[in-house]
Amino acid sequence: MNRRKLIAFGLLFLSSSILLRAHGGMIHVMGTVTAVTDHSVTVETTDKKSVEVFLTDTTTYMDGSKPSSKNELKVGDRVVIHAVKVKEALQAHEVRFSQATPASSH
Repeated sequence: MNRRKLIAFGLLFLSSSILLRAHGGMIHVMGTVTAVTDHSVTVETTDKKSVEVFLTDTTTYMDGSKPSSKNELKVGDRVVIHAVKVKEALQAHEVRFSQATPASSH
């Protein structure tokens, strides 16, 4: 397999996964925010599953590449959440998000 095909395969695998084990034992939750409360964020993954991730006082937030806050996270935003499993729940270590872009009018 040439390098381009290998890279394409890797990107396809990553983009189609719901929860991915990451370095350091973290789990990645990727998708679109469907709900935000004081204590959790709910994400609809690419295969239309709903995953709730709990937020803590130590959870950090990044809007693109700049530090942000939970108050900036909105329904419709795209997210990648780095989380750890605590008992049966996922607990967010870091929430990276970008605001949803409006659909093109073409």
